[in-house]
Amino acid sequence: QTRHQEQGGEDSHDISGNGTVGANLGAWRFRADWQSDYQHTRSNDDEDDSSNSTTSKNWDWSRYYAWRALPSLKAKLSLGEDYLNSDIFDGFNYIGSSVSTDDQMLPPNLRGYAPDVSGVAHSSAKVTISQMGRVLYETQVPAGPFRIQDIGDSVSGTLHVRVEEQNGQVQEYDVTTASMPFLTRQGQVRYKVMMGRPEDWNHKTEGGFFSGGEASWGVADGWSLYGGALADEHYQSAAMGVGRDLAQFGALAFDVTHSHVNLDHDSAYGKGKLDGNSFRVSYAKDFDELNSRVTFAGYRFSEKNFMTMSEYLDASQSDMARTGNDKEMYTITYNQNFAAAGVSVYLNYSHRTYWDRPEQTNYNLMFSHYFNMGSIRNMSISVTGYRYEYDDNTDKGMYLSMSIPWSDSSTVTYNGSYGSGSDSSQVGYFNRIDDATHYQINVGTSEQHGSVDGYLSHDGTLAKVDLSANYHEGEYRSAGIALQGGATLTAHGGALHRTQNMGGTRLLIDADGIANVPVESNGAPVYTNMFGKAVVADINNYYRNQAYIDLNNLPEDAEATQSVVQATLTEGAIGYRKFKVISGQKAMAVLRLRDGSYPPFGAEVKNDEQQQVGIVDDEGNVYLAGINAGEHMMVFWEGSAQCEIVLPKPLPADLFRGLLLPCEQKGTTAPDSLAPEIKPVIQDQTRQVTPSEAPTSISATQ
Repeated sequence: QTRHQEQGGEDSHDISGNGTVGANLGAWRFRADWQSDYQHTRSNDDEDDSSNSTTSKNWDWSRYYAWRALPSLKAKLSLGEDYLNSDIFDGFNYIGSSVSTDDQMLPPNLRGYAPDVSGVAHSSAKVTISQMGRVLYETQVPAGPFRIQDIGDSVSGTLHVRVEEQNGQVQEYDVTTASMPFLTRQGQVRYKVMMGRPEDWNHKTEGGFFSGGEASWGVADGWSLYGGALADEHYQSAAMGVGRDLAQFGALAFDVTHSHVNLDHDSAYGKGKLDGNSFRVSYAKDFDELNSRVTFAGYRFSEKNFMTMSEYLDASQSDMARTGNDKEMYTITYNQNFAAAGVSVYLNYSHRTYWDRPEQTNYNLMFSHYFNMGSIRNMSISVTGYRYEYDDNTDKGMYLSMSIPWSDSSTVTYNGSYGSGSDSSQVGYFNRIDDATHYQINVGTSEQHGSVDGYLSHDGTLAKVDLSANYHEGEYRSAGIALQGGATLTAHGGALHRTQNMGGTRLLIDADGIANVPVESNGAPVYTNMFGKAVVADINNYYRNQAYIDLNNLPEDAEATQSVVQATLTEGAIGYRKFKVISGQKAMAVLRLRDGSYPPFGAEVKNDEQQQVGIVDDEGNVYLAGINAGEHMMVFWEGSAQCEIVLPKPLPADLFRGLLLPCEQKGTTAPDSLAPEIKPVIQDQTRQVTPSEAPTSISATQ
């Protein structure tokens, strides 16, 4: 991203990135996460004065870890640096090991809650979501409300959100992810055990060795008991709770956690020994009959002397006074869709009070209405009210958006932003060029200054590309680019590809060495590279995933005899599937045996690779695909090769006039120089027969 500030004469250039490097060895997945940032700022007052410029750069290997699936236990073994993702206790960074039930192996309705991060960008902005200093997600968003729901249900705890606008303004706030009621089917047990040493994001260990665990047991139909413990030499915490599936009334859970802390010395946190309790109630419900969902609602109250492991680590490492001591917390995420009225409502609300500082309230409320006006259909209007607090800063306001369809793929929009110290209005044009590409252009005013903004997004085969450019009269001009992609290499080959889930599960596609074959699975299609390879990333773990060739957009000289493959993959696996694709020209031909008869109906024509290129119809008529000059092919019936044909060299210009191809016993065919006779006309009864599709394969891969 580059930005020029017209008022104050300042240029800045910023490059940031994050990703994962890894390797698979059998069932083991080895990964290392990295994040980096480079920023250069220069004042234009004196371009020759280096003292007016500043440069900062940073590169961190933020996490080293490994894991493998334990299918027999429906669990996952993790080693190395990790974040304690717990359904009961607050999380923290540690280095060690854990074994836990893998919710991804469970049915979808029993899986956890995926974090939902929402906010409002006043211009094209970079959104960074991090946890304990580690970047989890980074993306570029256009101006307006945004909602990020693809972080993954393995993430829990408090997330830090940073929204960096093109004009340099930054808004920051925390999002507390919720935990669904910890319910388990009758007779089953879900568990997690861990041990190690806490550490900070600089890989420095803190405190002593700890161990802990948690479990949920389905004791009876609809009832679950759950609890856990976490302890080291000076900190002990234990929890016990009960959950109830209320059927049509939702799911409800209640638990209490007790902590005991023995500080080495009388610190600013108070006396050496502290005991406290924390009480929590959580509720979730889908109201199908009302098309609404309470994704999560919860309340938590913590006594003044209650401490989490993170707070204990802060207390043991510092004499500073305790701040941010939680007292009460309310959270709710709610969706409501009134289909008949064309109205939908979304609410994300959290309210926190503290024993030692002022309360905080964050919310994002969106109201949308879809309607028709005369001949104009599918118009929409939405109003978003928001408020975000972080430290002593508050960002609040309202965002108004209206959309009018202009064509099947384009809309005209109006966006108005009010609050946060500045008001702006913009008229925009949005157009979706195809399934992979869309753009938006906005013109408007902000604080009596004109502005022009542009945004382009393309889901390419090699990467997801987002481009943005902004000009605000008398203030600044900026441009930015964001790339999301990866590289996968295996013994079968490799390819560059787009991806959102770094280091995640993916499927390597082999199109028999044929380039530019379009493959679809999730999202926009990807195209095979010059080696006939492509990678479908962001595959769902433990699901039956399907990839298929877009037959309508195949290269002219390619034909797919198998166009669908399926795979069920473990987390982090790289699957391999091969399509049966043949390359070459297409032709109509008539096969004739030495005695003047024809091969029987249904006889198969195969090339040297044993790929089926045609099926014989009545009177020897056959549609051949993937043929090349001088190529030898075998004709099969009654379970074996019966005769051989040879394509002429060169092939005639009009291959659909019909070729008369003698079918001779193998080894008795005429030399290539003696081209078969070109039959002038194919009989009226001839009909084209395309190769049948081979059965798809379904398998599970580690």
